[in-house]
Amino acid sequence: MKYLIACLGNTGSEYANTRHNIGFMVGDFLAGDLESKFSTERLAQVATAKYKSRTLVIIKPTTYMNLSGKAVQYWLRTENIPIENLLVVVDDIALPTGVLRMKTKGSDAGHNGLQNIIETLGTQDWARLRFGIGDNFPRGKQVDYVLGQWSSQELDIIMPRIPVAADMVKSFASIGAARTMNLYNNK
Repeated sequence: MKYLIACLGNTGSEYANTRHNIGFMVGDFLAGDLESKFSTERLAQVATAKYKSRTLVIIKPTTYMNLSGKAVQYWLRTENIPIENLLVVVDDIALPTGVLRMKTKGSDAGHNGLQNIIETLGTQDWARLRFGIGDNFPRGKQVDYVLGQWSSQELDIIMPRIPVAADMVKSFASIGAARTMNLYNNK
């Protein structure tokens, strides 16, 4: 069985280690943990890994966050992966920093990357792993906040959570979203 793990972020050194790129950070850790390396392919950096007889196609779209749907749709079709085997890893300002939540469907909650995937796929019925980045910004400064660098205090919180997020991805592929949510959500 194949799974598409779409780890959202923005390409370019100016976006490295920003809150909006937590998806890329999880993808990098996951690929390394599964002893796979990324190569630049069409619309994404791609790493293919095996986990418990499953194939994980891990992508980091190179389309920038707001056009993530293009890469997700392309790789679902190219790899012939059913939408129920799609998991999108994304930052979420509605969750406190470091909190992890898996959902099997939902709205975009104001996230442009999720909005574009929903519009491109024509459905919101696909799993997402939301990684909390907090909402510690003044009114009107959301863009500056999500594109801002992590503080040292935030890094102390998120760095131990990245391996947990990778474990949640592996759990999704091996035992499914429902059991993964029971094991990990609210922890």
